[in-house]
Amino acid sequence: MAWPLLLLICANCFMTLAWYGHLKFLPHDAPIWQAVLFSWFIALFEYSLMIPATRLLAQNGWAVGEMKITQEVVTLLVFVPFMIFLFKQPFKLDYVWAALCLCGCVYFVFRSQ
Repeated sequence: MAWPLLLLICANCFMTLAWYGHLKFLPHDAPIWQAVLFSWFIALFEYSLMIPATRLLAQNGWAVGEMKITQEVVTLLVFVPFMIFLFKQPFKLDYVWAALCLCGCVYFVFRSQ
């Protein structure tokens, strides 16, 4: 079960970089088409990891809702360090509250098992 979760984490790192990396690594006056191509190139790697991860989870009996909520938790776990270390944004206590809300989501989605 660790393999699909590792794939999810890696996929999320690529997707976060695809969504926000152009803000850090391209000039702010770069044309939008460059930002789109930059993001699509990175997103290709994300899809190469995300699709096998979701297929492996489905083969292990996970429901689509369980996969999506897990993805959201991984997104928060990847995004907050990305935001703090790459974009030098301050940590806010609100991220802890958001994480606790996601813990509630995880509980409700997985409690029937």
